[in-house]
Amino acid sequence: MINPNLSSDDIKRDGPDHFIREIIKDDLASGRVGEVVTRFPPEPNGYLHIGHAKSISLNFGMAAEFGGHCNLRFDDTNPVKEEHEYIDAIQEDLNWLGFEWGGKALYASDYFEQLYTWAENLIESGDAYVDDLDSDQIREYRGTLTEPGRNSPYRDRSVDENLDLFRRMRAAEFPNGARTLRAKIDMGSGNINMRDPVLYRVLHAPHPRTGDAWCIYPTYDFAHGQSDAIEGVTHSLCTLEFADHRPLYEWLIEHLPTPCLPKQYEFARLNLTYTVLSKRKLMQLVQEGVVSGWDDPRMPTLRGLRRRGIPAAALRDFARDIGVARADSAVDYGFLEFCTREVLNQSALRRMAVLNPLKVVIDNYPEDGSELLEAINNPEDESAGTRQIEFSREIYIERDDYMENPPKKFFRLSPGREVRLRYAYFVTCTDVVKDANGEVVELRCTYDPASRGGQSPDGRKVRGTLHWVDAKRAVNAQVRRFEHLFASENPGSEDDLLAALNPNSKTVIEEAKIEPALATDPVGTQVQFERLGYFCVDPDTTTDLPVFNEIVPLRDTWKKIKNSQR
Repeated sequence: MINPNLSSDDIKRDGPDHFIREIIKDDLASGRVGEVVTRFPPEPNGYLHIGHAKSISLNFGMAAEFGGHCNLRFDDTNPVKEEHEYIDAIQEDLNWLGFEWGGKALYASDYFEQLYTWAENLIESGDAYVDDLDSDQIREYRGTLTEPGRNSPYRDRSVDENLDLFRRMRAAEFPNGARTLRAKIDMGSGNINMRDPVLYRVLHAPHPRTGDAWCIYPTYDFAHGQSDAIEGVTHSLCTLEFADHRPLYEWLIEHLPTPCLPKQYEFARLNLTYTVLSKRKLMQLVQEGVVSGWDDPRMPTLRGLRRRGIPAAALRDFARDIGVARADSAVDYGFLEFCTREVLNQSALRRMAVLNPLKVVIDNYPEDGSELLEAINNPEDESAGTRQIEFSREIYIERDDYMENPPKKFFRLSPGREVRLRYAYFVTCTDVVKDANGEVVELRCTYDPASRGGQSPDGRKVRGTLHWVDAKRAVNAQVRRFEHLFASENPGSEDDLLAALNPNSKTVIEEAKIEPALATDPVGTQVQFERLGYFCVDPDTTTDLPVFNEIVPLRDTWKKIKNSQR
């Protein structure tokens, strides 16, 4: 279900029409289903990433749209790779994203006894057998895409012998890999998944939830569909890589006395430019120290996106607006940035920060003088009100906002040029101070007292407006700016993943200057640094040093593209 604390504006249920929605409409109209039940079934062997956000939004969104419910079920059938850490993290990420599952989380391990009973049913009906081939031999006997497989020499064991061996497997009489339970389907099938797939394997490993109660575990293919049936799932929504598994999903449902008949439908998984969404590749980045951890702001994990400052609402909008298709395609990362700006433009308070400070001294301003000026917190939200910022004789501006010999369309500060200081005054550069190396270290300016608030006193036009911070009151901060982690638009196609890395993916600015209002913002606060972009307070923040992550810069090519298409 959708978190009831979210308003209708937070979660929009429209978006592009798609085939899953049409299937559900038809199923309800025909009476095939009375209530829509979906599920989100993560394996607790890693952290969720943005690709999961698409599946989450689809499963929870469709259930909510049609008045049904969505289960959270952990498909915990491989105890070697599963940990409670991941179970807790997945639930935390789901809550942050804005979804609830209406009760306790479910687990495939809740159904281990029922699954075992159904496995015996298959043996008794002659549809499953215990095989002594090891994993390499099973692979060899399975054949290839162009050659049919061969029957195992153990395929024709009697029902009684199979039942005895399977029960002895459960009783821990055999070592790991010694025997498997396989469905008896068709070794000549054109679909390799139907060539007597493995349903159970011997695995002497404690389970995070069942402990040492089991030493045989069902495979994902056997547990998944049957868990759907136990829970009354009506629409099992999977990504396209499971399309070849659907015949097995349906075969098992047909050959077992399940309480209902769920149906599986596949949709295209998310592919995002400049990003990898493979758990294996993401693990490589963490283990080899390419990133600081699973929550590194450059990572596409939900934890990384959250730390970077991307709002949950932006991810929901992104997942909704990219649509649901039957064929794979790549989504431009810029569209995620567009969705992020759309949300933050409405919600983020405006503040001023200078990342590369250049001191400005206003010669005709009183040396010991200072004053409070009124600044708008968010021009998109009147209820956000205003704040007071201090102004005095010495301020900092961005070094890039000064140029000694500017080109024609440079409208910022240069010798003899007048600009507007945001919320403050018009100032004119009168002199430049340089060090022994010829580097500019300070600008000398004068101000027009009649232009208080940045208003023109006589109607004269000033084209440049600069942000600034007061030199006496400014607080030092560390700012981390980010580019894509990969320089390649499609890093997943690289033979060597590390060769596609962008060496400039992270830049740390150690001596940024921020207005005092930013210094006490709690971790996770999202703000706009005026004229620069959106930033978020990082957990590394201390009482002595605020730390900010860049979420997205202000430039927005996507908005221009979108407007040109209207």
